[in-house]
Amino acid sequence: MDKALSVSTPKKKVKVYAVGQKQGIGFLGKLILYLILILGAFIFIFPFFWMVSTSLMTLGETITRVLVPRVPQWTNFAEAIRQGNFGKYFTNSILITLGTMAGLLFTSILAGYAFGRIEFKGKNILFAILLSTMMIPESVTLIPNYMLIRGDIIPMPGPGGSWLNTYWALTVPFMANAFSIFLLRQFFAQVPKELWDAARIDGADHFRFLIQVVLPISKAPIMTVLLFAFTGAWNAFQWPLLVTTRDTWRPIMVGLWNFVNEAGPQTHLLMAGAVITLIPILIMYFLTQKQFTQGIATTGLKG
Repeated sequence: MDKALSVSTPKKKVKVYAVGQKQGIGFLGKLILYLILILGAFIFIFPFFWMVSTSLMTLGETITRVLVPRVPQWTNFAEAIRQGNFGKYFTNSILITLGTMAGLLFTSILAGYAFGRIEFKGKNILFAILLSTMMIPESVTLIPNYMLIRGDIIPMPGPGGSWLNTYWALTVPFMANAFSIFLLRQFFAQVPKELWDAARIDGADHFRFLIQVVLPISKAPIMTVLLFAFTGAWNAFQWPLLVTTRDTWRPIMVGLWNFVNEAGPQTHLLMAGAVITLIPILIMYFLTQKQFTQGIATTGLKG
C-alpha cells in the first residue's frame, strides 16, 4: 500500500509540473499575439485618428503639427463643402451608388441561384470560367472597357453612340460581379433540399421558391453583397475619372481629388473633405455590421 503511494506521488507531481509548464508557454504565446494585434490596430487606427483630428484644427495647428486641436473647428466642414462643391458630387455619388447596388443585386441573385440550385448543361464549366475572371487584374480590362463605353467596338445606345459623361458609363459596367455571384451561390447551395421539395409539392416553381423561401433566409449574404457594392461604388475614382470630362456626373471621390488640387496647403480643409467622403461608408458599415459578419461566416463553407 505504502509502495503504491510512493510510486504514484512522483508521477502526479511530474504531471502537474508538465501541465503548469504548458500553461506558461500558452500564456506567453497569447501575450505575444495580443501585443501584435494591438500594434496592428494602432497602425490602422492612427491615420484615421490623425485625419479626424486634423479636420478639426486651424491652419496654424496643422503647421505646428499638434496631435489634438485645442478648440475643435467644426466650421471646417462647412467651408470644405462650400469650396469643394461637395453637395453636387455627393448627390452624384448617391445616384451612382444606388443604381450600381440595384443592378448588382439583381444580377447576383439570379445568377447565384441558377448556379446554386438549378441543374443545366455546362453549369460547372460556366461557373469555373466566371471564377477565373476574378484573377484578371482590373488594369487589364480598363482600356477595353473604355473603348466599349466610348463606342469604338459597337455603338452604344443613346445620342452619339457613346456613353462618355453619362450615368450609364458609371453604373452598367459594375452591375455584374463574379465575387458577389460566388458569395450568393455558396449560400443558396446550402439551402436544404427538403424546402425545395416542400415548395414543389405546393406547386412552386424556381422563381417563386427564390422569392418566398430563399431570399427571406438570405438576408446576411445579401447585406454583405450590398455593403461591398456600396463601398466599391462610393470609393470609385479611376474609372469615373477616365469616362467623365465634365462635373455633370463626377462622383465625390473625383470631387475630392479636384479639391486637393484647388485647396493646396490648406490641410485642415483637405482632411475635412476626406472625413465628409468617409461618413456614409461608416454609417453603412455600422448599420450592416451584424449581417456582414454573419454573411461572411455562413457563406463559402460548402462548395
